[in-house]
Amino acid sequence: MSHVLQEPVAGAPSARQADVCAMVIFGASGDLTKRKLMPALLNLRRSGLLPDTFVIVAVARTDATPEAFRDTLLDSVAGFAHPPLEPAEREWFEARIRYVRGELQDPGLYARVRTALEELGRGGTRGNALFYLAVPPDLFDDIVGGLRQAQLAREEEGRWRRVIVEKPFGRDLASARQLNRQIASVFREGQVYRIDHYLGKETVQNLMVLRFANGIFEPVWNRRYIDHVEITVAETVGVEGRGGYYDTAGALRDMVQNHLFQLLALTAMEPPNSFEADRVRDERVKLLHAIRPFTPDTIAHDTVRGQYTAGMADGTRVPGYREEPTVSPTSTTETSVALKLLIDNWRWADVPFYLRTGKRLARRVSEVAIRFKQPPLLLFRDVCAEQVQPNFLIVRIQPDEGISLRFEAKVPGPNLTVGTVRMDFKYEDYFGSAPSSGYETLLYDCMTGDMTLFHRADSVETGWQIVTPILDAWSATSDGVAPYQAFSWGPPEADALLARDGREWRKP
Repeated sequence: MSHVLQEPVAGAPSARQADVCAMVIFGASGDLTKRKLMPALLNLRRSGLLPDTFVIVAVARTDATPEAFRDTLLDSVAGFAHPPLEPAEREWFEARIRYVRGELQDPGLYARVRTALEELGRGGTRGNALFYLAVPPDLFDDIVGGLRQAQLAREEEGRWRRVIVEKPFGRDLASARQLNRQIASVFREGQVYRIDHYLGKETVQNLMVLRFANGIFEPVWNRRYIDHVEITVAETVGVEGRGGYYDTAGALRDMVQNHLFQLLALTAMEPPNSFEADRVRDERVKLLHAIRPFTPDTIAHDTVRGQYTAGMADGTRVPGYREEPTVSPTSTTETSVALKLLIDNWRWADVPFYLRTGKRLARRVSEVAIRFKQPPLLLFRDVCAEQVQPNFLIVRIQPDEGISLRFEAKVPGPNLTVGTVRMDFKYEDYFGSAPSSGYETLLYDCMTGDMTLFHRADSVETGWQIVTPILDAWSATSDGVAPYQAFSWGPPEADALLARDGREWRKP
């Protein structure tokens, strides 16, 4: 597992440059390329991790000359690069962008891509190629079929060929299996990198380091000491012009099956016997398999779906979900989800995991909060037992990445009074800050052949297997979507989910 784009630490080995290769971007005129991929490549270049022979083969249907397309792409990147693209950096990328125009359904397009890769192979890429599918899922079939027909996935004469697939990986179990079969008809599993930018975030990766590199945490990371775990991924934004897509997806498909389940797996999985990619991914899949299956009763009792209504932001009214453009005025699509999960294994038996995510919530925050059990309190029963608060270990993923430990200490003074104090570790304070979206680490890992942070086919299908009963139950009825005011913490029913167990959500 790589660690890139951070300040050097004394004694730490420096990251090696990525392998020489060409990165073929299907959908190079789209927002993903401009907002995420190109800025990430710029940051890798600034970190000295891209070789001089690196080349981008941009594939799109835009009617433009290669020079005009390249200039438009680099001009658009300027708005998302921090700090801005400097003249020397622009010149470096200008010399390394090739444009191949065509329709994705045209077999001739893939023949032209093949010709470009053959020419670049003679010029220094050694035939290595990374295919990035920065397109909607309904176009995957066209691209995979084109790559098959042009024999672009074949690895021979020492070259490698890899493909990065963007989420969503299907919209239910059946479609995920079909997508995996489709990709497997052309690429070996070892060539397929299913990308989830959450797994590229430093704090997410640090969950494993926190647990397995520190002797003080792993011994108490179990049912004997932990009362429950809360995983929150909250956004203040609405659907931001994506109402057409979101109204067919919803929060469960969009966030829970991928992002939240991966945070859950990293938090709760067993220690791997090495950090070799498949050993780590084996343990993540085992954890997902251990989640207790949902039944009609537990779906009714342990799941909550909400939908935001209008609210106020800085004195300005923001619309409710059903008022958003391209959203049905009678939509029952959920914009927030809260779940209670149980994990049936030796470590976590009877420890509830509470997951929540949503749009237009009170604060933008992603965190894993581990609440430890209360001590017996016998020492404090006559003086201040009610003052003793439970200990929390909080892993903050965004913003203000870091780790916080909340514990009790005596308040100075003649009386025995207890107060909660906090020890904070912030990445920026210790390691400095560097612009990163998570894509930098994942692109670098793909170029170096490290699959640790990518989804495997069985992981994707297991995630869908867990949520499909919920999707089926929710689609069978339009009842049960709880409204919540924009910029609140969600519907009251989500609070009741914990209140029934004598608990309450932590308010970040």
